[in-house]
Amino acid sequence: MENLDNWKKAGEIAAKARDYGASLIKVGASLQEVTEAVEDKIHSLGGQMAFPPQISLNETAAHYCAEPKDEVIFKEGDVAKIDVGVHVDGCIGDTATTVDLGDNKELVQASQDGLNAALKLIRPGVTLGEIGRAINEAITAHEGIVPIKNLSGHGLGEFLIHVRPSIPNYDTGEKEELYEGQTIAIEPFATYGDGYIREAEQGNIFSLVQKKPVRLPDTRKILGFIEREYSTLPFTTRWLVKKFNPLAVRMALMQLLREDIIRCYPPLNERAKGLVSQAEHSIIVAEKPIITTKLD
Repeated sequence: MENLDNWKKAGEIAAKARDYGASLIKVGASLQEVTEAVEDKIHSLGGQMAFPPQISLNETAAHYCAEPKDEVIFKEGDVAKIDVGVHVDGCIGDTATTVDLGDNKELVQASQDGLNAALKLIRPGVTLGEIGRAINEAITAHEGIVPIKNLSGHGLGEFLIHVRPSIPNYDTGEKEELYEGQTIAIEPFATYGDGYIREAEQGNIFSLVQKKPVRLPDTRKILGFIEREYSTLPFTTRWLVKKFNPLAVRMALMQLLREDIIRCYPPLNERAKGLVSQAEHSIIVAEKPIITTKLD
């Protein structure tokens, strides 16, 4: 496949940043400081952010990103999911793991078992439904734990985080098959809840969806920066306020959302407020698949 070395390098950097960030998640540590340490690690290894690092706690399954002045401190009992994305010239490594700061080892193991079961199947010709069945069976083997059904794995494209196919975490009966050279992310979520998420009202992760002229000078300047720096990849408020006045950023984001120039990705919370764990690897599909985000 084209750019194989870049896909592999992005995965390796993402894996190192994931493990580094996980090692920093301790009771009393600052979520913002850990997040920014992960970003620094990615840059030091020669990668670029494919999306803002996310550390989602407890019943929040995904998409929690540190605010500009985030005050969250990790506490005893937290279940922390750290999700890291790296790109090298557009080729992406996307990976996640869960850090248990309490007594939730079985929940953490359940999502990891789901991931491991899926990885054993990956090859050209396997169907999406077969992958989902394997994930579901591995997770539900743990009593009282179920997969989150309305979250899924996904394809990866150059400068694109989510492309076809959507890879389910339960058996949907989907007959679409994986093919040689396809780049995908397998991403099981496990929960003690009812297995569905819903969006929070607000978020601070965004991406550009279309280019349109805007009238206000500050908004025009911020939009130009977004287009140059992030293109189609997600970004966060915290990155923008390092370059622009915070009030100007807030007003610009409101206008860009109102005019459908950007979209927001709010935190995703488990509907029944059950604790959630996550595990994720990026893979290049082949008879001997390459798990780009798995370190030897």
